[in-house]
Amino acid sequence: MARIKGGLNAKKKHNRVLKLAKGYRGARSKQYRIAKQSVMRALASAYAGRKQKKRQYRQLWIARINAGARANGISYSQMMHGLKMAGVELNRKVLADMAVTDAEGFATLAELAKSKLA
Repeated sequence: MARIKGGLNAKKKHNRVLKLAKGYRGARSKQYRIAKQSVMRALASAYAGRKQKKRQYRQLWIARINAGARANGISYSQMMHGLKMAGVELNRKVLADMAVTDAEGFATLAELAKSKLA
């Protein structure tokens, strides 16, 4: 009985990795062994990057809310505490968008937060 060689499967595996490495510089996109290392590292970085993106957006939202709040004479932490006491359940993403696009609506929220703190 003839033995089955794995040439086709190995070729498919190599092509799959080389396709992911397309656009890499030099041997990283041409040679399987080097491309495999680069792709593994890139995929690990992509996984970590998806987590970091969430952190960076939250950081941006907090900075925007803080800037809007300070323009209305209140700090970020006091505003968030006041809104929580007032029962306003808007998340940071929405509040940051309001601070940028709807200044007068954000000002009314800031006044509401101030009144609840006093």
